[in-house]
Amino acid sequence: MASSSDDDFITVVCTNPKATATTATASTEVFISVTDIQSWDLPAILSCRSLKVKAHRSRLIHHSSYFHGLLTGSFSESGLDCIAIEWNLETFVDVLNCIYGCALDVTFDNFLPLIEGALYFGVVMLLTRCKTWFSEVASSEMPPQIQLEDLIYIWSFGLEHACDFLPEFCASYLARNFMWAISMNYFVDIPYELLLSCVKNINLTVDSEMHLADALLIWLDAKTARMEGLNGNEDDCTCILEQICTTLLPLWFAAGMLDPRILLKIPSPSSIIALGDGHLHDLRIRLTKFSKKVNLSSCPQITSLMILLSVLPSSHNIGSTSRSIEQSPIKFDRLRRDQCSLLLRSLPILSFEAVQEVDISKCPRLQLDTAIECFCTSFPSLRTLKAAFLLNFNIETLSHLVRKCPMVYEVDLTTDTSPIIKSQVCTSPDPIPQKSNLSLNAGLNDLNPLYMNPFRKSGLLLAKLTLEGRSDLCDSDLQYISDVFVSLQYLNLRGCISLTDVGIASLLLKCQNEHLEPVAFNLQALHMGGCNRVEEPSLLKIMSQMQKLKTLCLRDTNLDDAALYKFGGSSLEVLDVSNTKVAQAALAHLVGRNPGLKCLKLRGCRNLSQQERDTQKGEFSSVYSCRELLNTIGKTLMLEEIALGWGFSYSSLEALKPAISSLRKITVGLGGSLGEDSLGRLPNICPMLVSIAIYFQVLSDSIILKIMANLKNLLVLALCYCMGDISILSFKFCVPNLRKLKLERVTPWMTNNDLVVLTKSCANLIELSLLGCVLLNSESQQIISHGWPGLVSIHLEECGEMTTKGVSSLLDCKALEDLMLRHNGPGIKKSFISHAVSKLPLLRKVSLDMCDASEGEFEIPDYADRYFLSTVKIARCKSQRYGLDVQFVEARRRPVHKETLVVVWNSKTISRTVVKERL
Repeated sequence: MASSSDDDFITVVCTNPKATATTATASTEVFISVTDIQSWDLPAILSCRSLKVKAHRSRLIHHSSYFHGLLTGSFSESGLDCIAIEWNLETFVDVLNCIYGCALDVTFDNFLPLIEGALYFGVVMLLTRCKTWFSEVASSEMPPQIQLEDLIYIWSFGLEHACDFLPEFCASYLARNFMWAISMNYFVDIPYELLLSCVKNINLTVDSEMHLADALLIWLDAKTARMEGLNGNEDDCTCILEQICTTLLPLWFAAGMLDPRILLKIPSPSSIIALGDGHLHDLRIRLTKFSKKVNLSSCPQITSLMILLSVLPSSHNIGSTSRSIEQSPIKFDRLRRDQCSLLLRSLPILSFEAVQEVDISKCPRLQLDTAIECFCTSFPSLRTLKAAFLLNFNIETLSHLVRKCPMVYEVDLTTDTSPIIKSQVCTSPDPIPQKSNLSLNAGLNDLNPLYMNPFRKSGLLLAKLTLEGRSDLCDSDLQYISDVFVSLQYLNLRGCISLTDVGIASLLLKCQNEHLEPVAFNLQALHMGGCNRVEEPSLLKIMSQMQKLKTLCLRDTNLDDAALYKFGGSSLEVLDVSNTKVAQAALAHLVGRNPGLKCLKLRGCRNLSQQERDTQKGEFSSVYSCRELLNTIGKTLMLEEIALGWGFSYSSLEALKPAISSLRKITVGLGGSLGEDSLGRLPNICPMLVSIAIYFQVLSDSIILKIMANLKNLLVLALCYCMGDISILSFKFCVPNLRKLKLERVTPWMTNNDLVVLTKSCANLIELSLLGCVLLNSESQQIISHGWPGLVSIHLEECGEMTTKGVSSLLDCKALEDLMLRHNGPGIKKSFISHAVSKLPLLRKVSLDMCDASEGEFEIPDYADRYFLSTVKIARCKSQRYGLDVQFVEARRRPVHKETLVVVWNSKTISRTVVKERL
């Protein structure tokens, strides 16, 4: 028997069992010794078919259970000086390197072969090294480096080889990178056991509970399709669904997309007190140290107390804390900022430093000051806050936010754009002031200067500010913004109808740095749509200063050619000049200077239909036709979105063809004439379309069938005021991705049976608008609410007798935000608005007509009872006789619009305005 001393050598002959043609033509055998292990020529070694290695017998026995059993037991090999094995040469060399303490790099390419080699040869130190490497990878905060299909294979390998740490690490890795995983095609191939371990893992990281629920439903659907029924796995699937915290789901998602067994439960403050510690986890938002986004949008159940519970340690007695807070004399949601700050300092608040974005849009029960205090404590790296449709988030709240969260880079305070245009107002009664004891907002002028001084240097990082729809925003607010937010690059003032030249100039033309460059010079995006109180001279000055813009929206403003010529930028990607006075030559000039334009909206520009236009600029005095403009667009741009109207004709599509092959959205409005042939060719010319809006065109069944059959990714379809003969056959194709459908004055033949067909072919709608469907009746309400329970917007006008018996079933669409019911039958009670907002927690906009009032009027809720309501529009008609008024023949009367009462709540006031137009 050979000696057991360290100098006792043994020769190990390793043969590659899977030799390739390349290795077969190379050296058949190479002899090496471990005494030269540091200088091995690996390329030459690994090119051979067989490898003879002279190694220390005792070292192999000590570090490898395989060689220990082979060389010290009763096997015949124990007495030999040469033994033979079959294994991958590269892996065996790595095993030897580990045994002899040499450097060894574990990578994604060699990880599994090393694991397999370590298990086969029983090399504990190599197994430990692999485990350490994979643990570091699994806990790394770097973007995912393992492909999902490889992760599934590693997990399966671990189960097959009883390597327990691999399934554990795989589940943890998948949990941390869940948002990445659900975007992969292989997500539906994840084994049930791995997915269940993942969703139960403490590190499960999702942007919102909706993402988790949607992913699990997609996974279940794929499994069901493959198995043709769940059969024995039904209990397992139920277990998966039980991991969803239904109390944290957005209302529209829960109402419209989930299994009926999974119901959204909106907790009340009293129910929070009643819950014990074991049930409070259902109220905790999923937060981990890896969370980057927190999306609570459209969750009316979210309160400040729920956010507080979510940032406390799981070991903390949160039940006791919540009860003590709720039972205190001053309720948590009513605490002053200083009181809230003191409370948070007394609690073991966790810090989630990776969180950079929070979305609290449409969370009406959230008290903003206390929420901001929680954010600044727990999310020190917060960069983006989206707080859309929260009227009480005003300029003072904004100042509080950027003082407490100085890293904030983007804030979105979008609200509904006011339907009122100043020029339309015929009477304007005195605004109804907000009750002082209910006011949560102070105007800018009410702020204490001493309070604001410490804030002067805050907000330096704020570069993106969205104030869309803020009708209460005034010139002095812009003056304040210009003083504080000196780094603005993105500004959205669309629908801020109270702004004038003075305010706009104070912000955009004010110099903010030592180079005397105005704010406008560094802007990359500017939205001023609807700011029609800004006159042409101011627009001209602003346009002349903007050089770096990528996005420009000036729709519904006083923009003309002179101002457009003044724009000197060359980086535009988005341009919206709809409903302005611009003409062909000025637009052609701008298009030529901005070849990177991807979105172009020209709808409502009547001057584009004129054959000639005097630009009043000698250097651009050439006459342009609309066709020449479209030729310029076709030769210069590669568009993703276009909106056209006046001047757009059949031949225009041919001119635009080179520019619209990648088009995703198209709108053809009044003044445009596309032609039946062009509409029919649209799916072939633009196969990537996801949104089509067509107004005043000629349609046919064949056109709609081509659109529905070929554009399977279509999200939006609007067919409005079109002529032609279409039928329910147009909608026989299933379009599962369609989310928004408008059928206005195009389907007068629609019956309840047709409506049922529509609910099946367009099963996932969230917005529905029907106008002129005169054959519908009260039963249609139930068809709509049962077929599309997740609708957020319903517009029904002149739809037969749908509301003759009142409104009931429509209110089963619990996620409704926008409801229009006009000329559908006089059965709506006067208390309908108050009743609707009490049943629908996210309802913001209501539009009615006095013709439908069963009691001759509608009650407008006061400020305290409005819930989330921001806009009410009530149209009034007058009767007009038509037909022959002769003896024995009674003249018939039809309703003709007279005026519209518009009630708008903003952060400062409630106002009532009467306008002539039907809004």
